[in-house]
Amino acid sequence: MSAEERRTHRDVATVGIGGPVGSGKTSLISEVVPRLRDAGLDVGVIANDILTQADADALRERFAGVVPEDLVAGVETGACPHTGIREDPSMNLRQIDDFVAAHPELDLVIVESGGDNLAATFDPELADYSLYVISVAEGDDIPAKRGPGVVDCDLLVVNKTDLAPHVGADLEKIERDAAAVRDGPYVLTDCKAETGVEDVIEHVRSEVLFA
Repeated sequence: MSAEERRTHRDVATVGIGGPVGSGKTSLISEVVPRLRDAGLDVGVIANDILTQADADALRERFAGVVPEDLVAGVETGACPHTGIREDPSMNLRQIDDFVAAHPELDLVIVESGGDNLAATFDPELADYSLYVISVAEGDDIPAKRGPGVVDCDLLVVNKTDLAPHVGADLEKIERDAAAVRDGPYVLTDCKAETGVEDVIEHVRSEVLFA
């Protein structure tokens, strides 16, 4: 089922970005959102965490003067962040409703959630399209482990490729395994060098925004 077919429950498109702590989700969002804004799109961001607003505060600082402050929000789940995106996404859905009420022209909401395992999958009611971000520093065997996040996401993002020679990660193995375990696409990124970021944006534009 396409993202367009899934998006029947609200007017604004939603993208879920999951992945282990330290995989570079915030860095990826920091690169993607300003470019979407430069393209004329209104974007909101929700950062899920257990007890703090740390990620949301970091994004507000990063997006100062770029994204309205009230379009960056933190959701404190009080439990594993995956609870708020998978088992009971009501807190995130309420925040999306608040965004839309204040900004009816909103084009896209990005919902970010971290976690230390490979199961950061999104309830389809919450995310029309999902990205799962892994870092090569976690090891080049991550795709081969076939975690739900890696296998079931719409787009797998293999991030921090610049670290591969420093941690002994084999990028060819990662690509080979990603192609073997997935039916969908994957992208290699290095947010510091901005490599692969435009590829991620192209997937979002074509599969979610249909532009």
